[in-house]
Amino acid sequence: MGFKGFAEGGIASIIAGCSTHPLDLLKVRMQLQGESHAPANPAPTLRPALAFHPTASASTAVHLQPPPRVGLISVGARIVQEEGVAALFSGVSATVLRQTLYSTTRMGLYDILKQKWTDPNTNTMPLSSKIVAGLIAGGIGAAVGNPADVAMVRMQADGRLPVDQRRNYSSVIDAIKRMTKQEGVTSLWRGSSLTVNRAMLVTASQLASYDQFKETILEKKWMRDGLGTHVTASFAAGFVASVASNPVDVIKTRVMNMKVEPGAPPPYSGAVDCALKTVRAEGPMALYKGFIPTISRQGPFTVVLFVTLEQVRKLLKDF
Repeated sequence: MGFKGFAEGGIASIIAGCSTHPLDLLKVRMQLQGESHAPANPAPTLRPALAFHPTASASTAVHLQPPPRVGLISVGARIVQEEGVAALFSGVSATVLRQTLYSTTRMGLYDILKQKWTDPNTNTMPLSSKIVAGLIAGGIGAAVGNPADVAMVRMQADGRLPVDQRRNYSSVIDAIKRMTKQEGVTSLWRGSSLTVNRAMLVTASQLASYDQFKETILEKKWMRDGLGTHVTASFAAGFVASVASNPVDVIKTRVMNMKVEPGAPPPYSGAVDCALKTVRAEGPMALYKGFIPTISRQGPFTVVLFVTLEQVRKLLKDF
């Protein structure tokens, strides 16, 4: 039974991840708005003040400034115009690996905990237990999948960088190999605390709320157990997950995407530093940057995830 939960969750997650990948890419690009990288070696004429300030550094630094508001459609149109339609699927190989590692783990663990903690007499599980199960499953899944997450963010963000600063990873395997060689193995777990925190929030809010919404709909007899119930419960769960996770997601994206030059201090010393710099430069609502593509992706992703999961469960029920 345990293995089956992993297989069901993994299949549904990969299908959902690939089908909503372009929206995830738009979310990442929008979350990075307002963040620009100075050239790694600017010409002396551009930085005359360096001669008079020994503490100044010519290394890559992150400069934040309030950007003009650019919407989801504008960002998408610009990507297609400048990079081509295929750019909307940049990093899709990383999405497949991420879903294989992260989502398979979290869905399988949640299923195991759900079986253990469900009252056999009433066949129900308290909401508090669902939330705890989601927190545990999400945290472990995120730790397992973090290397793919870092690779995915970088591959999705690459097209917004100047041509001479792009990493140009050919695949998720190439990204992981080059990160390990150039930045050390620890770079694969950059932002892992944020990934874990986000995954705990997403899994707890997404899986627990889906189960809760579905149970409520069936108990109140608003709809029978079928496609309508699955779509309604999953979209509601997607909204809850988006609201809960977006601030952590913005910081995670920026920390994972930052360029660290050899011998130079990193643009952000950590998650708190990144959050403070972002809010100071762009205001508190900057933590909800990319919310429209987040809910635009999280809604369909959660719907595809749970509708597919319910169908896969039917197909595998005799195994």
